[in-house]
Amino acid sequence: MRVGIVGAGVAGALLAWRLRQVAPRIAVDVYTAGPADGDATSASGGLVRAFERVVPTGRLAASSLAELRGDPALRSASAYQEVGSVYLLPSGAEVTEQIRVIEEVLPGSATLLTGAELAGRYPFRGLPPEGTAVVERQAGFLSTARLRAAVLDWSADRGVTVRRMPVVSVTPAPVLRLADGTTAEYDAVVLAAGPWTPALLAASGLDTGGLRVKQIQYTVYEGRPARLGAFVREGTGLWGRPAGDTGFLLGLPCDRWDVDPSRPRPDTALVERAADEARRLLGHPPGSHCPHRTTVSSDCYHDPPGLELREIGAGLFTFTGGSGGAAKVVLAASRVAATTLAR
Repeated sequence: MRVGIVGAGVAGALLAWRLRQVAPRIAVDVYTAGPADGDATSASGGLVRAFERVVPTGRLAASSLAELRGDPALRSASAYQEVGSVYLLPSGAEVTEQIRVIEEVLPGSATLLTGAELAGRYPFRGLPPEGTAVVERQAGFLSTARLRAAVLDWSADRGVTVRRMPVVSVTPAPVLRLADGTTAEYDAVVLAAGPWTPALLAASGLDTGGLRVKQIQYTVYEGRPARLGAFVREGTGLWGRPAGDTGFLLGLPCDRWDVDPSRPRPDTALVERAADEARRLLGHPPGSHCPHRTTVSSDCYHDPPGLELREIGAGLFTFTGGSGGAAKVVLAASRVAATTLAR
């Protein structure tokens, strides 16, 4: 069996690696367009935790985190930093099942705290007393770019071929049409090109299957709120984590859809909105004069969100749609996808 994977982001790289693990006789080629600077993998904030509102996604996230923590090679390759996680919930949120899932995989990691308890432990301001949060001890962030680079090296050692050649389109059989005018036929083709996937499908005369491109961005500020690791506030969508020795990364969901992934441009209004939300919640950043840098990229979104193998034709699949949060689930999701594809 011959499999062609289009895209060498963290999803495509891990899928190739997993395929050779579960079925060593499968021949795997990975296609990449060249330098990856600025793609979703290199720009990812890399938050990893086990808690997710959607229970099946939470199972994948918990499984991924358990594997990451239990494998010294993965921890080192991804530069994993365990700083804990706080997920701020709206009033009245029911998360009993979600916490039970975490307890099964990472015993003792997750705790549900009230608003009053949170105020005593973290630098949050203005939280409603009836609010709650899921606090995870075993959580943090990683570098998806470093993980991708390591996995591609490991894959090459296992016989995966990385071809630095852009793919123009895919046709039935399935056959890849390459930028140099040649073609390559496979038993199965997986489009794992992240935000470039919808355009590749359209160029091939195929339906995009609900996949869309959305901008992602965040800003790194100097200075760090005391006693705080990674956090997410449901409702506003504000999220953050430590960055470097003294910085702190802050971001909000962007509302720019169907952007060109090759031409990212900062949304300055979003930078200000994120800073305003952070000042209300944390008192940080202290002012607009605070030095900062903004990272802009894009990712592939799907409704409902989820990084999973989706069949779109005979022998043709997509493996994308993590909607900006694939770092949490990519280890487990790639294992599931590889097992499904090998079967």
